[in-house]
Amino acid sequence: MESIMSSKKIRFNSVLMSAVKQALPIVLGFLPVGFAYGVLARKTGISIDNTILMSLLVFAGSAQFIAVGLLASGASAVSIIITTFIVNLRHLLMSAALSPHLRKWGKLELAAFSFQLTDETFAVHSTRFSNGDNCKSETYLINCIAQLAWVCGTVLGVISSSLITDIRPMGLDYALPAMFIALLIFQIKDRSHIIVGVITGLLSTALALGGAGQWNVIIATLIGASLGVVLSWIKN
Repeated sequence: MESIMSSKKIRFNSVLMSAVKQALPIVLGFLPVGFAYGVLARKTGISIDNTILMSLLVFAGSAQFIAVGLLASGASAVSIIITTFIVNLRHLLMSAALSPHLRKWGKLELAAFSFQLTDETFAVHSTRFSNGDNCKSETYLINCIAQLAWVCGTVLGVISSSLITDIRPMGLDYALPAMFIALLIFQIKDRSHIIVGVITGLLSTALALGGAGQWNVIIATLIGASLGVVLSWIKN
């Protein structure tokens, strides 16, 4: 019995360490960005309880920042709900992309997984699942670690909100793109991925400087993805 318990403990520790290692780039991004959200939410006048509850129950960075901005401008509840719903429609695409790897999961397991699915955890899981690694316990641990980092960042922001007048000089807005760069590096497998990534990044920057506004990311992504498909056809 002791040997079985010891084996299970070793197995759990191994899975935990693997989850922590894979979630580390997300944690390094979520802590400062969650901190920024906590400060902004409190500056907007949202109560401490609601600020933290939003990170616990909503757990969607872009939606939370949008909600804070709309609340600050006096928007109605209906406007906030509709806007955040539209912003989060991308989760349909992310879920569809991962669904072939989750066919054997139960409905409750899928519900628990989808609740904590974010852009960042999607990037990690898409790589894991493509490599044949769909361990449920490790998947949930990665998600939980990511949300814990976001909530901790939020709490730190709430605590520090009375001491900080302006978060812009702190450069916290760089944390999110830096995190995505780190996640992108982990997904690079050959030279074509580097080519597509560099061209897409340069194109997005050029479109932004050319006045495309927030559409620069969507347009560059579509062109970059199309280029990736063409390069894949040529290579095969």
